Amino acid sequence: MENMLECAFIVLWLQLGWLSGEDQVEQSPQTLRIQEGDSLSLNCSYSSFRGLQWYRQDPGKGPELLFLLYSVGDEKQKERLRATLLKKGSSLHIEAPKPEDSATYLCAV
Repeated sequence: MENMLECAFIVLWLQLGWLSGEDQVEQSPQTLRIQEGDSLSLNCSYSSFRGLQWYRQDPGKGPELLFLLYSVGDEKQKERLRATLLKKGSSLHIEAPKPEDSATYLCAV
């Protein structure tokens, strides 16, 4: 039987009072089904940022911070997860996903 993983990706956009302008955040894909072992990338694009965070949230739990990125060109890695930060976007890559990687992944600027 083929193992299928379902990862949900949601953008969490926090606009605080001190932020000015029309900041916009978009994500892709919103939901994703993959075969176990395939690599995947989740993308977050934005009009501006003052730092970017990637979170993972398991059902019934609060978000867990995965990465905090501040500078264009930043790249951070934890085990099979890697995040990169560009001028107008960020990617979260998961190498060889496993069933325990099924979760909601959030991007916040």
